[in-house]
Amino acid sequence: MQKVSGLPSKLDMLLKASSLSRVALAHKVGVDKSLVGRWVKGSIHPGEHNLSRLTAVFQDHFAHLTLADWYLEEAEMAERLGISRRSLDKSPNEVCADSPFARIAEASGPELALRAECYEGFWRTARPSVLMPDQVFHDYGLFRRREDGMMEVIMEGAGLRFEGWLFPMSGNLYVFLFDPVGRTPLIVLMKGVSLPRAISMDGLLLLSALDGNRTPAALPIVVERLGDLSGDRQADDEAIRRMVDEKPEPMDPVPSDRLREKLYADVGPAAKDAGKDLFLIATGALSRGTTQAGLLG
Repeated sequence: MQKVSGLPSKLDMLLKASSLSRVALAHKVGVDKSLVGRWVKGSIHPGEHNLSRLTAVFQDHFAHLTLADWYLEEAEMAERLGISRRSLDKSPNEVCADSPFARIAEASGPELALRAECYEGFWRTARPSVLMPDQVFHDYGLFRRREDGMMEVIMEGAGLRFEGWLFPMSGNLYVFLFDPVGRTPLIVLMKGVSLPRAISMDGLLLLSALDGNRTPAALPIVVERLGDLSGDRQADDEAIRRMVDEKPEPMDPVPSDRLREKLYADVGPAAKDAGKDLFLIATGALSRGTTQAGLLG
């Protein structure tokens, strides 16, 4: 079989254009996720069978894709499939220059420039699930400043990968993510910290559950710092995958009883009469920071 010239770049283009994660693609093709990673890096080339399987998977997103299209020049392949390569690499404020989303990015710019180091790092989430309400789920990932000034968010867990952006504004953090499996957005609003280095934060997660009705739900969420970035993007990306497998503990874990109390908060009129909250709100009770010397607050 003739090898495809520039396959890593073409595969990366199709992944972005179809909003598929490497994990999701591996599941659909029927291979280990590490193999997809090696294809994207170019360290190994898929055989004829797997290239055929890749074609079949991407045909769900690009109906006219054929095996022969892989052998076209990347620009020609993109044009045939109706993909704008340039748009895939733009930050949100470039893609939607006149949109409300761009104004969010612009408004958060000064605070992001001032507070980026506070939030950059590896993080673990703790959140309940609509489908399995008694189980606490964890996602592992990072908050990372890009060269264009945007703060990207990557989280993986339970076979899912979420990617998006973080915007700090008025002491709160607004996170917009995309779920490639449910093909819907997720929105997280968290209470930020005032000290130089965030250790944990609590907030609210708004999503469409993966049940048959795609039930809209608002759930509590807590994020806890796992460590600091190395500065090597590839190494940090690989660290996420190790964390998903190894499930490390946070640097300064929230006590389990306080964590469950937050994730399963009792709210409503009866709760209010008992001195609790009427609505599901993020009070910032678990949002903690530290100074460079390690003093918590």
